[in-house]
Amino acid sequence: MRGKLLVIGFGPGDEKHITERAKEAIQESDIIIGYKTYVDLIKGFITGKQIISTGMTEEVSRAQEAVKQAEQGKKVAVISSGDAGVYGMAGLVYEVLIEKGWKKDSGVEIEVIPGISAINSCAALLGAPIMHDACTISLSDHLTPWNLIEKRIEAAAQADFVIALYNPKSGRRTRQIMEAQKILLKYRSPDTPVGLVKSAYRESQNVVLTNLQEMLEHEIGMLTTVIIGNSSTFFYDGLIITPRGYQRKYTLNQAVQPLKPHQRLQKEAEPWALEQTEDMKPLKNKTVTAFSVKESPRELAEEALQMIIGENQGLSKNLMVKQDVQSIFEIAVSPGIVNKKFTAKQMMTLSAVVGEEGVMEYTQDHCIKLQILTSEPDYIVEKLAAANFLIAPVGDVLTVKACDFCDGEKKDSIPYAEELQERLGGMELPKELKLGVNGCGMACYGAVKEDIGIVYRKGAFDLFLGAKTAGRSAHPGQIVAEGIAPDQIVGVVERIVQEYKHKAYPNERFYKFFKRVKQVQGFTHQDITPNIKIEAAACGE
Repeated sequence: MRGKLLVIGFGPGDEKHITERAKEAIQESDIIIGYKTYVDLIKGFITGKQIISTGMTEEVSRAQEAVKQAEQGKKVAVISSGDAGVYGMAGLVYEVLIEKGWKKDSGVEIEVIPGISAINSCAALLGAPIMHDACTISLSDHLTPWNLIEKRIEAAAQADFVIALYNPKSGRRTRQIMEAQKILLKYRSPDTPVGLVKSAYRESQNVVLTNLQEMLEHEIGMLTTVIIGNSSTFFYDGLIITPRGYQRKYTLNQAVQPLKPHQRLQKEAEPWALEQTEDMKPLKNKTVTAFSVKESPRELAEEALQMIIGENQGLSKNLMVKQDVQSIFEIAVSPGIVNKKFTAKQMMTLSAVVGEEGVMEYTQDHCIKLQILTSEPDYIVEKLAAANFLIAPVGDVLTVKACDFCDGEKKDSIPYAEELQERLGGMELPKELKLGVNGCGMACYGAVKEDIGIVYRKGAFDLFLGAKTAGRSAHPGQIVAEGIAPDQIVGVVERIVQEYKHKAYPNERFYKFFKRVKQVQGFTHQDITPNIKIEAAACGE
């Protein structure tokens, strides 16, 4: 049976602003998948449905689970607030499908159901601020490099666009909105009207009218959309209005217009238009004053285009300017699963491939995480491999963290650590999973504190499962087996990982999975959480 993906934008969340098609799609779905906050917003429409909800920043796992369920023949609703195609889930769902070789005619069916985006709902509360050319820019640099975001703000500011800023600020991202304001003040008046709308059409809705100079004096958060006017935007009676330009052709306070309808679209009435020529003449009634220029705007534009495409150098008239598509390439590298010593060549290679704009971060897993802006990720991998780095993907994958086996002196268990890395390292999973390997009973590299830990002792392996590595109720893994033969340990661990991969919920950590299912590959979960009252932390965790 061919499954179906319904990617639904339900607008701001208010029932009156959810389209009929969105309501129908939710009702006809077998499973609802979405961010927890979005699920809560439409809980009145999804009673009796199977619901899979995850937290923020877990969009990829939601998209993967949705595709997986649809491939099993189910109708799956993937929900987004606003419009699913504007910073929503539509594009990501398509990307996951494409990675799997999906074809429109033979693969699962997909329907994207539009909703009201934040720029529209917020503009409606402010008046009419986006009546003329407008753009949206997300200030979140989790997926887009900040230097690229800066260029977009600069370009939009220079071009006099009305600008809607999405994701302007969060608990950790506080500088971005300040940097955006600095850029905009280079091109806009400090008095430029600005609207701050939080939670449009929801219970906590809040609307603030301010200006570009003073906007940071007001509360701005992740639920705020910031709409910044252009050079003609103005305040009127508690509203923000951006004129379309009718005042250039029409006298808005007169019933009888100076220009007749047939005159309004003539080029003489549009001295700013691209079609103007040298022989422009003013209209007889002189309502519009025409002007002459040495070259028309069209001629100037065509001349500039020819310079760009190199026609003057004899290049083809059809040559197009193409910019490489660059993205952030994330990858983890280490000297080896056992080796912890970097060579000078390796450090020089890292410096060369990362460059001035990339990021290198040493992690607690004894590897270096790289973030590189590039259009050639294969070239980066080739350079790193040539320097004898162990290369691993980043994200919800299995990471093997092994000790150095006392610089190789306690080498009996090294082959098993290397085989585990070869067979399981980098495997995609519902959530990141860490496998710790220690070469002796001292366990000084903390294998017992990982999701799965194995410790080599007296010629065999002890197995630990389900450590909780963070939080005030953190605890080591529970020992579930002792003395597993070396020739069996790789198979035992691999079967545990495979069961977790196929049965865990999206974004479900291994310790939660182990606690929920009670038994994994015959190993039984025991509740070892201390029997004490844990007070809520100040951060709410």
